[in-house]
Amino acid sequence: MNTEFSTHFVRSPAGLRDHPALVLNADFRPLSYFPLSLWPWQEAIKATFLERVQVVAEYDVCVRSPSTEFRLPSVVVLRDFVKPVRSAAFTRFNLFLRDEFTCQYCGARGELTFDHVLPRSRGGRTTWENVVAACPPCNLRKGAKTLKQAGMSLRRKPFRPEPGRLQNIGRKFPPNYLHESWMDFLYWDAELEA
Repeated sequence: MNTEFSTHFVRSPAGLRDHPALVLNADFRPLSYFPLSLWPWQEAIKATFLERVQVVAEYDVCVRSPSTEFRLPSVVVLRDFVKPVRSAAFTRFNLFLRDEFTCQYCGARGELTFDHVLPRSRGGRTTWENVVAACPPCNLRKGAKTLKQAGMSLRRKPFRPEPGRLQNIGRKFPPNYLHESWMDFLYWDAELEA
């Protein structure tokens, strides 16, 4: 899978490393695929105690307070539906996700920056339709030139992605850790191949 190219873009809080809980919306779909919607076990226990979530799967591990014992949730479902965002935020991470962590000039993966297709010095704006992921050598080679002047071409024309499209692209980049109790909930809404 493609995790080696994308893991350094995702921060993983310490609490997620030990028994994280997969968080599903009220329709049993993950809130996000990349980064995968996970909570530290402490947040999952708190939300369960406050009756904000329903636990649908648990780890074989328990935590104890002086008076109570809890099994750690591995999958929780929100009781209230959270409406998906209507438009994707224009962030560096979402830009890299749209371009699948690939330089849009040469196809390289790994260290990335972003480039204005029409340079800002020539009136180019910082928008979805004018910014692409680029490796440092391609970005340096292009500089403040147009594509024609630099003798370069794009692998794909930049576009404003819909949030659902970013979610689908995110499925190509699974996290380093997937608990078996999550599998039934991660890809059930994916389109089946004919």
